[in-house]
Amino acid sequence: MSRKATLKVRLQELVGDMVRKGIRLQEAHEQLERQFLSEVLSVCDGNQSRAAATLDVHRNTLRRKLRQHDLL
Repeated sequence: MSRKATLKVRLQELVGDMVRKGIRLQEAHEQLERQFLSEVLSVCDGNQSRAAATLDVHRNTLRRKLRQHDLL
C-alpha cells in the first residue's frame, strides 16, 4: 500500500472515531490545525519563517494562527 493510501485509511479511521465520539467539525478542525502547526514548528526547530515557508503561508498568517492556538 502506498504512503498516500495508508494516510487516507488512517485519516478515515480517525474521522470515524471522532464522529462516533460526537466531535463537531469546528472542534475537529481546530484540533487538526493546532496539531499540524505544532508539528511543523517542531520540524522547523521553532523557526517561524521556515515553518511559514513549509506551510506556504505568509509569516504573519502563521503568527496569527499560532496566537489563536496559544502556541506563541
